[in-house]
Amino acid sequence: MFHSEAFEKEVSAMMSSPVRGIPALPSKFLRKLGVLAMALALSGCSAAPQLVGMDNPDVPALSVSDVTRHRIFIATTRQASDLAGVFYGEGRAPELGLASVDVTVPPNHVLGQLERPMRLPPDPRSEFAIIDPSVYQTDSAFVTEINRDLASRPRTERQLLLFVHGYNTSTTDAILRLGQFVEDTKYQGVPVLITWASAAKLTRYVYDLNSALIARDQLIDIADILKETRAESVDIFAHSMGTFLTMEALVNAQQTGRLGKSIPIDNIMLAAPDIDIDLFRTQIAILPPSIREKMFILISKDDGALRVSRRIAGGIPRVGAADATELEPFGVTVIDLSEIQDTTSTSHNKFASSPEVVQLVGAGLNEAATFGGDGPGTLTDFLAGAPIRIFGN
Repeated sequence: MFHSEAFEKEVSAMMSSPVRGIPALPSKFLRKLGVLAMALALSGCSAAPQLVGMDNPDVPALSVSDVTRHRIFIATTRQASDLAGVFYGEGRAPELGLASVDVTVPPNHVLGQLERPMRLPPDPRSEFAIIDPSVYQTDSAFVTEINRDLASRPRTERQLLLFVHGYNTSTTDAILRLGQFVEDTKYQGVPVLITWASAAKLTRYVYDLNSALIARDQLIDIADILKETRAESVDIFAHSMGTFLTMEALVNAQQTGRLGKSIPIDNIMLAAPDIDIDLFRTQIAILPPSIREKMFILISKDDGALRVSRRIAGGIPRVGAADATELEPFGVTVIDLSEIQDTTSTSHNKFASSPEVVQLVGAGLNEAATFGGDGPGTLTDFLAGAPIRIFGN
């Protein structure tokens, strides 16, 4: 979402007076963002390049003997792009796009870090790369490739991970984050990225919110496609504004009688949810106990990005920065990460940038039938010795 502690401080100072609603914000908000953008430009900062299909001609990624490679399948509501490295852009597509890429992880990778190239071409010996993009023209072709990947794994590892990214995220951003997440958690199933039409710009919060709303029905369509695969089960992991999209899709599925008629769900993990807490209360009330008991909410009171989001939303608390006791009555499991130290990204990406958290998540997804299940290897075991608190189920 936000990638700079300085940005969070700037916006917090900018919005120190009470905010009554979004209509009062734009002129002041955009002026400050413009000043900040100019300051960043003058200091030599620039956006990281888009990387899809940008292999290094001098050192191809697959020529590096000890590089790690992950195939990531993609279902997207974005419009396809002809721009180099972009693959899918910010525009909203009327039809789903289905694709795959390979992410290569450099041999020097450090747990919890994302060694992203800041210039092209990437150096796969020390940086992540995204290679071999493929587009599938039909649902059946997409399903066939996923089944081929599933068949290459032991039966106990034939599950899918549906990863839904958050606000201010490009296709490249989302692919890289999922690649790092799969590497660091050692996820044993097949990763599927759900990438919706985020503008990947700090000033486009409302556009992103509307893009998430537009994608609700298409997320159900993606579930219908994936139920044709031979996957034994599915884990859902959503971050930030992606949790809003995920909850809306679950509610939609429940209200239309489609929830529970696809691949069995093992776990639903919502990291740093950027959801109005009153809206979340109404969403949860619609979902059955069989779904709520599989939900794990990762929160952190020091999440600077959600502090900004709260101000934009007129002061309404966000779920991801709420007090755990407020969420317990909803019938979900709350994992409080507030005591985990994270100096990156205003503590908004602890699920991936904190070694303790990413290992916890990986252990839960890989070693327990459900993250909070009974028996050996349960959530309580994984939390032993970590400064993480659990509330609820």
